[in-house]
Amino acid sequence: MLCRRLVLVPRFTLSPVRTPLLSCFLCERGYSGGCDRKISSSYKERLRSGIIGIKKDDAVALFQTMIESRPLPTVIDFSRLFSAVARTKQYDLVLDLCRQMELKGIAHDNYTLSIVINCFCRRRKRFCLFCYGKDVEAWVIPDLIILNTIVNGLSLQDRLSEAMSLIDRMMVIGCQPDQFTYGPVLNRMCKSGNIALALGLLRKMECRKIANTVTYSTLIQGFCQSGKLNMAKELFQEMVSEGVHPDIVTYSILLDGLCDNGELEEALGILDKMHKSKMELDIGIYSIIIHGMCNASKVDDAWDLFCSLPSKGVKPDVKTYTIMIGGLCKKGSLAEANTLLRKMEEEGIAPDSGPYNTLIRAHLRDGDLTESAELIEEMKSCGFSADASTIKIVMDMLSDGRMKKSFLDMLS
Repeated sequence: MLCRRLVLVPRFTLSPVRTPLLSCFLCERGYSGGCDRKISSSYKERLRSGIIGIKKDDAVALFQTMIESRPLPTVIDFSRLFSAVARTKQYDLVLDLCRQMELKGIAHDNYTLSIVINCFCRRRKRFCLFCYGKDVEAWVIPDLIILNTIVNGLSLQDRLSEAMSLIDRMMVIGCQPDQFTYGPVLNRMCKSGNIALALGLLRKMECRKIANTVTYSTLIQGFCQSGKLNMAKELFQEMVSEGVHPDIVTYSILLDGLCDNGELEEALGILDKMHKSKMELDIGIYSIIIHGMCNASKVDDAWDLFCSLPSKGVKPDVKTYTIMIGGLCKKGSLAEANTLLRKMEEEGIAPDSGPYNTLIRAHLRDGDLTESAELIEEMKSCGFSADASTIKIVMDMLSDGRMKKSFLDMLS
């Protein structure tokens, strides 16, 4: 059930509107208004034509056109602009433009409020939580979307006790938390290692019948990352028994956990069940298994699976190639690894720094400085640079006299 928001000012007024939200950032922000450059089309045409990936200057120019229009655009029009700008991560710009909108007498609706709050959250600023306590009754009863946005912001800042307090407050004012409320809190609990708290939160969600696939997947991942693989497997079985269907993400998390913990055979058993259930497997699943095989020194099996991917209707991506190249290097098959890099390019898949650094390190360990140097030059010509692991090997070889300093200069 959604709560209704009570706006204490009319949507359009003749004087600037000073809301608690405006007070929250008026004191800290100034706005240098004005933009000489005009856009040729009207704001409505521009909004209709799409503003995905809008640049700062274009956003300011479009906003200027909008606030100079008569009659003034609706808050819905402004929301479309703010949302597009926020998606480009220009959060400070959104806050500046929102301030100008308010000064023009256009009140926020719940959607624009959620955008503004999200921008505060993304800036990781300890913003004033004007939704707390008496402030709620003082000006607004936020809806579920706004409160979820604030809970997410608190979770991003690891203010989990405050997030949980707000969730309790939500129920007091009649907003029932849903899976989107609990999700960010659960995620941060897992990432910060508070697995016991996360499990307790899951039980609350189960009691309220709002635990879903994403909920279980998040906690399974938390268990895997904290080394509690058995608990991850138990929770997976519980999930299935509760009638919550694992999706491809759930399986990816579990398979990755199994492979990382050396339980390749169990991972292969799950993969076989996935095949038999006619689940459509993506390259991510196969990359996890290939990686697990390489880590288990079963590089030949990994190579067979890699070569069979086209027959399965799956195309290897950069990550898959990087994993397989790494496996071949680990086995000592450097010639085959070099060939695979060239095949990757022939297939139209542009390598990133991963395959290059993997091969460079392998050739350095093998003492082949000439091949390493050629790969470094090629990598640099593609706009990539040596990563920390490659630089460490070079420094180690410099320190024990296996390499001249001129080689290090090549990396810069």
